[in-house]
Amino acid sequence: MVQGRSDNGKSRSRRSVLAAAVGLAGTAVAGCLESDSTSVSVLSAGSLAHTFEDHVGPAFEDETGTEVHGEYYGANAVMRMVEDRTKHPDVVVSADSTLLRDRLYGEFTDWDVEFATNSVGIGYDEETTFGHGLENGESWYELALATEEGDISIGDPDLDPLGYRAVQAFELAEKEHDLHGLRDELLDLVYEEPEEPQMMAGVESGSRAAAVVYRNMAVDHDMPFLEFPDAYNFGEPELADQYATVEFTTDEEGYTAEGRPVLYNATVTDEADEPDAARDLVQFLADESDLLADAGLTVGDSLPRSEGDLPEGIDL
Repeated sequence: MVQGRSDNGKSRSRRSVLAAAVGLAGTAVAGCLESDSTSVSVLSAGSLAHTFEDHVGPAFEDETGTEVHGEYYGANAVMRMVEDRTKHPDVVVSADSTLLRDRLYGEFTDWDVEFATNSVGIGYDEETTFGHGLENGESWYELALATEEGDISIGDPDLDPLGYRAVQAFELAEKEHDLHGLRDELLDLVYEEPEEPQMMAGVESGSRAAAVVYRNMAVDHDMPFLEFPDAYNFGEPELADQYATVEFTTDEEGYTAEGRPVLYNATVTDEADEPDAARDLVQFLADESDLLADAGLTVGDSLPRSEGDLPEGIDL
């Protein structure tokens, strides 16, 4: 039980129910499948589950008549599923543009489009001791150090860029605030959640006080959000050199990720079953900046932008 939580709790929204369902099933389907309908399959970073299900998917279907069928996991897991061909998506979306290029270029694609950014911080339940402290302006790291083990969750850093960004944020915060040992102390306290969509459900259900998440995830769930300072929120491209002073190496694959700004990118795999519809969806992501902003993402003046040679049908 989360320390200091009110017994009354709060009513759960439709979104929280959806989040739990996505976490249990590992998939979410937009719309009802018609045997003669056009569809495009998406394998995406879990932080964009609600973005696709509540915003992009419905709007794309309204405009094109094509349904979006999405599955959502940590982006490391997404890349592994493509590499070992356990999944065969038309479109792959990553929360770390460099990760996609490092893992998929050469064998599965040779181009991508960056379409949005995000920032890292803490989504929290204001009815907990931790939440009350944040509402009163107390330091997040002092409050976090006072929590019980498991009260705060992060993504699994071996599966998910959000997870390794949490670890990197703790390390940068240690440097920024001159707090020796902060990173390791926090890692001893937090719970590593392997199912990214379950992070928000854990806070909403009362089993966690808070989670280190992207801003859009808190917006999706109407949850209070404390954005980390620019020095370690990975939301400021001009601070890329500072972010790059920390890194994380995954246990299972030995992939080393430097700290870098959050950049979402998308590509169409060379093995796509519906390449035309897939390219249309990537073009849609590039064009609909207002829609993405409504979903809690950030689209700066430098976006969208591409890497590699764009195929016919995509024009930035």
